[in-house]
Amino acid sequence: MIKRIIYFLFLAVFFTACSTTKYLPPGQKLYTGGDVKVDDKSIPKKDAKALEDELKTYIRPKPNSSLLGMRIKLWLYYKTKSRKGFINKFLSKYGEPPVLASQVDLQKNSDIMQNRLQNISYFQATVKGDTIGKEKTAKALFTASPGPSYTIRNLTFPNATDNNLDTAIKGTMKQTLLKKGDKYNLDVIKNERIRIDTRLKEEGFFYFAPEQLLVKVDSTVGNHQVDMIVRIKPETPEQAREIYTVRNIYVYPNYSLRDTSLKLDQAKPYRWYNIVDPRNTARPYLFANTVLLHPNDVYSRTTHNNSLNRFINLGPYRYVKNRFEDVTPDSPKLDVYYFLTPYKKKSLQLELLGRTTSANYTGSQINLSWKNRNAFKGGELLTVTLFGSTDVQVGGQNSGYNVYQYGIQTSLSWPRLITPWRVSSSNAYIPRTVLQLGYSSVVRQKLYSLNSFTGSFGYQFKTDEHRMHELNIIEATFVKPRNVDSLYRDSINNPKNNNPALKHVIDPQFTLGPSYAYTYDNTTEDYRTNSIYFRGKLSLSNNLYGLITGADTLAGKDKKLFGTTFNQYIKAETEFRFFHKISSSTKLATRIIAGAGMPYGNSTILPYNQQFFIGGPNSLRGFRPRTIGPGTVDPNPQGNTFIADQSGDIKLEANVELRQKLFSIVYGALFADAGNIWNAKPHQAGGTFGPNFLSQMAVDAGFGLRFDATILVLRTDLGFPLMRPYTPVNGGSRSISPSFKNAILNIAIGYPF
Repeated sequence: MIKRIIYFLFLAVFFTACSTTKYLPPGQKLYTGGDVKVDDKSIPKKDAKALEDELKTYIRPKPNSSLLGMRIKLWLYYKTKSRKGFINKFLSKYGEPPVLASQVDLQKNSDIMQNRLQNISYFQATVKGDTIGKEKTAKALFTASPGPSYTIRNLTFPNATDNNLDTAIKGTMKQTLLKKGDKYNLDVIKNERIRIDTRLKEEGFFYFAPEQLLVKVDSTVGNHQVDMIVRIKPETPEQAREIYTVRNIYVYPNYSLRDTSLKLDQAKPYRWYNIVDPRNTARPYLFANTVLLHPNDVYSRTTHNNSLNRFINLGPYRYVKNRFEDVTPDSPKLDVYYFLTPYKKKSLQLELLGRTTSANYTGSQINLSWKNRNAFKGGELLTVTLFGSTDVQVGGQNSGYNVYQYGIQTSLSWPRLITPWRVSSSNAYIPRTVLQLGYSSVVRQKLYSLNSFTGSFGYQFKTDEHRMHELNIIEATFVKPRNVDSLYRDSINNPKNNNPALKHVIDPQFTLGPSYAYTYDNTTEDYRTNSIYFRGKLSLSNNLYGLITGADTLAGKDKKLFGTTFNQYIKAETEFRFFHKISSSTKLATRIIAGAGMPYGNSTILPYNQQFFIGGPNSLRGFRPRTIGPGTVDPNPQGNTFIADQSGDIKLEANVELRQKLFSIVYGALFADAGNIWNAKPHQAGGTFGPNFLSQMAVDAGFGLRFDATILVLRTDLGFPLMRPYTPVNGGSRSISPSFKNAILNIAIGYPF
């Protein structure tokens, strides 16, 4: 079989190659690419190989693309060229004309590579090009003779004098990128000028520019070394040599392009800045956290940029325009203007969503959201959302057990920290205080319906672009059954189910306590070879109150708060993701999730809405959602009328996925998942966490496609269960043979992690 495949591929490559060269004009050859050879024995092989790889990237033009030796796009070009019809017109978009050997300018390519070698210390470099041809094809070969590399011997900065600019530049010398003994590199010199300019912008040199720095290079000192002298260009204007401070600051909260006058006569001072807002659209204190520059401050680019970021993230404003005006010729000072164009204050948004799950449910959801972006003229964002959803299964094992949800969610977000004490920060990120209140009703047809009330008050703030903190001073949840059908009560009492969680689902639940979450994320920086995401969260419920009242349910001392038995627990959750970029089109993605909740005092098990679940399109993709665990418990014992959601107090999960771009917006993936959940205390036989937890892992593997259109990612994954954590009561093995009969198709939006 393998021999046949190899033979087929060989024939495909051969015939495709022939079919793309037979159309060439007479006397022309197809260009198949270029190569570079470094001919200098004094250069170590490793360095020579690196030079060859770099110089190869400068060769132009690029040859026709190919896959396994087949020039499919070139073949499409010839087959659809000048042909009519919808299919030919469509396919012609993906074709590309032939790149001919006659289009390669050997001398121009040689000059570019020679110039590059000279820019990276090989001042005596030469490059020569030639072509190597066959009957129908030709390639370019360039031979580079770099010669000796030149290194830095001495580096001189301006002397610290009475000249402010010279002194400031001298003060940046310790952090210089130009190190003695390093090879000369023009790119490093350019970056050094930018580095110095960046530092000067922090010290008030508002009008200075990198181009006003000159780095003189003396290569005549011998022994293949150079001396470098950093100095200011003589023609640098006096304005660029001055240290500027701030005089006045003006904020325009309701600016439009039609405004042509600065209206300074209408400016109202507030603390250290002035508000120009004739219509009183914003309260003056709104900008106390955004205007970070103060009168008489030395201009700082970082402080200025942080202010702009804060204005943008404030919430009510669509655009921020900034202007500096040099106002005092005899004394270097700046007036600062911030022009803010607001969003429409109120908006109404309707969302209609359709979805399908690997649990064979098909559903729809409607969200109606009303927003007020400046509710009380202090930048407050008030959001009220009404929602409703249905999830229906037809012909599956849970057919008839449809799920309906509806409710309301309100949120009020202040762009500042509301605390008894004053808190100030000067980074680029606006801290927020958030109050949330919500109600939802869940109706599981034929089973039960629940009312849920939630509320929280806390803070969200970032210390830098990667780190996010979320501190809720108080989180409260109250869940109470509205109706429980006899079928569900009979299932609870059915000894064959042996699942105390069935009753736990409909028990009244009352949690009250703080929580803290920390997130670190640098995955948005695409240039990184390795990137990580980490999130950790700690939640508490009624810990102090339970301790004061002496709550101990095992000793018969159940305690109540507001007439309801409260939950008492400590819960910790962590998620770690690691991404490794193998190439520009291939990435390895991994994830580990670990969570544990410890009920105590007034509780013997975590409240249902705080428990862990596993399985589904964003978890173990070879198993249906919430059908695994706890431990070795069989989720579908004989005699059970429906499959209940499986939950636990402890969770471990690991995922690995190899992602590969195939073509256009289509990506492929190979994946494997493993994990399970457990109870912290013995409630079910085989469901408690113990030393043999690794042997109780569920395992799956599979493959999938992702259609990444940037704004939307449609994902299809086919997961094959390989190992279940339990032995079926009707016989069989824990291991499962991979087959399409057992496979689970997951259709979802977005990547799983």
